[in-house]
Order: sequence, then structure tokens, then C-alpha cells
Amino acid sequence: METASDNSFLAIAIGVSAGGLHALIHILSELSADFPIPIIVVQHRGKDYKDLLEQVLQSKCLLHIKQADEKEQIEKGYIYIAPANYHLLIEMNKTFSLTSDVYVKYSRPSIDLLFETAAEAYKRNLLGILLTGASSDGAEGLLEIKRQGGYTIAQDPKTAEYPYMPQAAIAIGAVQNILTLDEIKSYLEEIYERR
Repeated sequence: METASDNSFLAIAIGVSAGGLHALIHILSELSADFPIPIIVVQHRGKDYKDLLEQVLQSKCLLHIKQADEKEQIEKGYIYIAPANYHLLIEMNKTFSLTSDVYVKYSRPSIDLLFETAAEAYKRNLLGILLTGASSDGAEGLLEIKRQGGYTIAQDPKTAEYPYMPQAAIAIGAVQNILTLDEIKSYLEEIYERR
């Protein structure tokens, strides 16, 4: 098991699909309101679900939950959610960009696109986390985070409601640490305590 070499994360990118709401609530609900790193989430969802995910998460979390907006500056104190039916990209100046380009691995938003652009923008200062899901989206993006010097975690497939997504990332060597949801939550809490 590899461990993060330092504590210099400037952003956390999380990808999740089927079974994701429970997983997100589990790891994010108890984070302090002054958690020092912005968290950016792509959750696969239908285009008709609009703001339901944000509303449910906000009812459970202390951090501010908001949909990412075009050209918005990424700041700590927020959990940003990719809007339904848009790809969420991160620009080199640490702002968001939204596109309605073609589906990637049958998904829009695409976890791969978030991870790949975040890896380019944040390099070694990015923590990438891939959770439960029934597709292979996120595996290639997580590998790019690792290539750029960031740190990568996948949910233990044995504990995932849908194991295929973390399994796909593990299979291509993209994952540096395999953790349960409880262990991921503890890892994030340790980051807070060290800051």
C-alpha cells in the first residue's frame, strides 16, 4: 500500500456512480465546516434530477454544497457538484468550465474528464477518489492523476454497492490505496487534523 508523500493537497476530486449517494453521505457528512480543501464531485445522474443531489447532501453536510458554475473560481469551504447533463472541467487557472460535448463512456458528466483536467491543473496537489459504480468511467482519469504525481484512492470493491468502477481502476494500476468508506472518511479527517 502506497501512502501520500506529503500533505499538500489543494483539491480533492471524487467520482461516483451507482450507489453513490450513500457513499458520498458516508464520507462527507461529518467533515468540518472549515475543511481546508475544496471537494469536487462528479456523480452520474439523469439529466432530469436537477438539484435533488445537492439538496440531499446539503441536509447532511456541514460544508456548503453547490453546483459548479462556468468560470467559477474554486475555493475551500465548498463541495462542488457537477451539474446534471454537463461535463465539468477544471482550467489551469483553477476555475470551472462546463461543456455539453458528447457522452464519454455513456456518461455526461464524465468522471474521466474531471479527473484528467484536474490532474493537469493541480498535478501533485490533487487527491483523486473513485467510489462505487457500474461502469469503467474514472479509471483512466484516476491513472492520469497518478501520472501527474497526485494521490489516488479507490473504494474497496468488496465493500462497494457496485464494485465495477473501482475494480476497473485497480485493474489498470491507477490506484495507490484501496480503502473502505470508513477508512476514506478517516483519511479525510486526518487531513483536516494535520492542517
